[in-house]
Amino acid sequence: MAYAAISSLMYTLEQLFKPNQSFVCPCSTQQHVENLNQNLSALQDFLDDTTTKDIETLKVVEKRIRDVVYKAEDKVDSSLRSIILADSTESREGAAKFFEEELVKVEKDVDSLRKEVTVVEFNKHGTKSAELATTPFSPDQKSTIVENTVVGMKDDFNIILDRLTAQTDELIVIPILGMGGIGKTTLARKVYDDSCIRSRFDKLAWVTISQEYNERQMLLEVVSSITTKGSQEMSNDELMEIVYRGLKGRRFLIVIDDIWSTEAWDQMQRIFPNDDNKSRILLTTRLKYVADYVNCPDFPPHSKSFLSLEDSWNLFTEKLFKKDQCPPLLVEIGKHIVQQCQGLPLSIVVVAGLLGKMDLTHDNWKNVEENLSSFFGTVSERCQSILSLSYNYLPQYLKACFLYVGGFPEDREINVSQLIRLWIAEQFVKARNNKRLEVVAEEYVQELIDRSLILMDSLTTNGRMKTFKIHDLLRQLCLSETHTENVVHIMNGNVPMFLLEAIDDQRRVILLSKLEEKQVYPPMHSNGITSIARTFISMQYFQYDDFPEGIYSIFSAFKLLKVLDVLTVWYDFSSVIPELVHLRYVAAGIEEGLSLDKLRNLQTIILHKNIGANRPTKSEQPLDIWRMSELRHVDIDSPRYISNPLEAENPLFLNNLQNLYLYNSHFFEEIIKRTPNLKTLKFLDESEHPDWSAILDSLILLEELEKLVIQLERMNVNIFCGDILYCKIKKLSPNIKKLKLLGTYIPWEVVNLLAYLPNLEVIEGEYAFSGTDWKLDEDVVFSKLKYLLIGEADLERWEAAASDNFPMLEKLILYGFNKLDEIPESIGDIMTLKLIKIDDCSSSVENSAKRIQQEQQSLGNYELQLRITSKESATSESSSS
Repeated sequence: MAYAAISSLMYTLEQLFKPNQSFVCPCSTQQHVENLNQNLSALQDFLDDTTTKDIETLKVVEKRIRDVVYKAEDKVDSSLRSIILADSTESREGAAKFFEEELVKVEKDVDSLRKEVTVVEFNKHGTKSAELATTPFSPDQKSTIVENTVVGMKDDFNIILDRLTAQTDELIVIPILGMGGIGKTTLARKVYDDSCIRSRFDKLAWVTISQEYNERQMLLEVVSSITTKGSQEMSNDELMEIVYRGLKGRRFLIVIDDIWSTEAWDQMQRIFPNDDNKSRILLTTRLKYVADYVNCPDFPPHSKSFLSLEDSWNLFTEKLFKKDQCPPLLVEIGKHIVQQCQGLPLSIVVVAGLLGKMDLTHDNWKNVEENLSSFFGTVSERCQSILSLSYNYLPQYLKACFLYVGGFPEDREINVSQLIRLWIAEQFVKARNNKRLEVVAEEYVQELIDRSLILMDSLTTNGRMKTFKIHDLLRQLCLSETHTENVVHIMNGNVPMFLLEAIDDQRRVILLSKLEEKQVYPPMHSNGITSIARTFISMQYFQYDDFPEGIYSIFSAFKLLKVLDVLTVWYDFSSVIPELVHLRYVAAGIEEGLSLDKLRNLQTIILHKNIGANRPTKSEQPLDIWRMSELRHVDIDSPRYISNPLEAENPLFLNNLQNLYLYNSHFFEEIIKRTPNLKTLKFLDESEHPDWSAILDSLILLEELEKLVIQLERMNVNIFCGDILYCKIKKLSPNIKKLKLLGTYIPWEVVNLLAYLPNLEVIEGEYAFSGTDWKLDEDVVFSKLKYLLIGEADLERWEAAASDNFPMLEKLILYGFNKLDEIPESIGDIMTLKLIKIDDCSSSVENSAKRIQQEQQSLGNYELQLRITSKESATSESSSS
């Protein structure tokens, strides 16, 4: 992507002015850097501001920008690397001189590029293919794809019908929201054509908008529906008057299909009178912010969901066999093929159409089943004209983010936190309104969800996004675009040798499956320089015995890497990493000590010992991170540890560091004092007598802390005995939302003090609490606690006025309670409680949980779910839907 390429180069240049760098720009070079940055910024503004239907010309311009900027980045990175790795003053001075010469060339190239692209003239009406991509489908055109077959939409149909016929007098707008091809238009058409609806309204009109709002076309469509007057020669103002007068005083239904902007709605709504006569507007869109903008408070947007497998099969057979039955011999294979559509009606209809062109024989369908990837490649091509609209409509800053998602394995739950760290390292995320980059990136994820391009999958215990998925057809769209845009190159183990040579010209390489030894080769760019790849990610697990030896040469050739994620590869990367001086993100297995001294741009460091590695390692391996001002995430596993900042040369305060995982740290207090803005701290300690008074004093310094994890490996140390915690708990960060404790054995009376944390939403404890009695007085109030998990406790009696103590609790999870007599009955009185989960507890705990649910049901509360897994592993569930 041109936009992302510019961001990456600008970031590299900006680092040259920071004092912690191995090479600091001399005055003679600074002016060239500033001029270059200004031109790059102008190019980015040009891309941001360009809105055109001429998609083909825009892609040509983007490719031109991308190619020039990539070559510029290659020159800058290669020459900077020579400076950083220079082993003598003489060679360093020579490398610096060469860098300045390269910089002058790059400055001229980019300046010429800026002048070139800013005079490009776009076709106002778009190119022919662009017109096809943005021209709205008429209802008749759409029917050739979906044929208005309503299968599995009965609930959707009834919901929309109820809203259209609601007794509310005022004009109501009813949005239908969902991804392209999910059946929004089909649903709207079914409702629009329903005889009850047509008889209910005096005037009905169907308007298709699509991406480019055409006011005149919209007016002509409405006028043709509500009057027989000739209208082609009228002005827009005259058409508006006809529409307004034609609808005034009459009950009307207007369907606005495929609207893409709030601006279009603002222009349209003024022509629709509100006479409090139960008129309605039904609207379809892929964009949540549009749906939220137009809907009425009492009628939220209706999200069109995917079809179940049963409904998918019914739609498929209705399309292919009409009223006939599917031959029994084809049912099993057919259902397997249809399952790959993942409930998307558009995909199902296309599959039925393609199979309908074959002879309906078992051998033909079996051949399709055995070659699903190839077959669904054809399906994807047939669907792209509809799905690509969503991609083309994305703002520049989201395009690379979306395409990057396509690099993850098919059907994979994608971890939001990991993806955000990668996006930031790739420079896809731009600062916005003084927000942390992680917050902005979360907003990017939400925007992609709201644009119906990715699907929320799971939430964390405190309700934040944890994982999401992408539909296979949209992933195929990503892969198609990435091939064009050179964003991500996917390597699969079944790719022939000659295709792997394509890596040489790829900026990012993602390995999804195992490689054979014969497929591995040292990549060398055609002009003889080191491979230009900036990202290498392995998503396939490799053990020592199945990892091709030849792949080591690949890593040694990727000298310009900025992202290296090979945590799935059981190999010692300690000799590779120090040479990769441009790294911003590293996640790898390490067995030996290493120096990161020359890696000053690191943002994410994840260094773990290889699982299952039996090779001996040094007992202590200090790692100096105190010159890395860009660090945002650090997870360094034993036996490595972060060195003492007081012993480092000119140590910095790591103000950007958000997440820190410390394992058996020798210098906890010193480290915490130099990482003041931490949001997440995970602390694991195996020592027998840590200085908890000093540790808690250090924690008090972390005013921004939101998540705290403490894990102790020594059992029964009872770290909070005495008065250590009593006077300090109130001083902890008021921003703490999640507290996870393992092996801490805190007395129950100390647990009550956690109520002083005003924003605490989640408590998770395993072997965390100690004592036989837990009494909560009415004045102990966990005012925002939503999630309480307690495991493996020796509690016998629990007294609580639960609705007062936990007024916002939603989930209570207990496991390993063998002595507890009962759960307090008042737990059931908590109005927000949705779930009680009991695992491996005594029968008295199970019975008390059942009584709580029964009591609530007797009071009419059927929302409380109860899940019990007994010691005998017989699982019972009692829930209400």
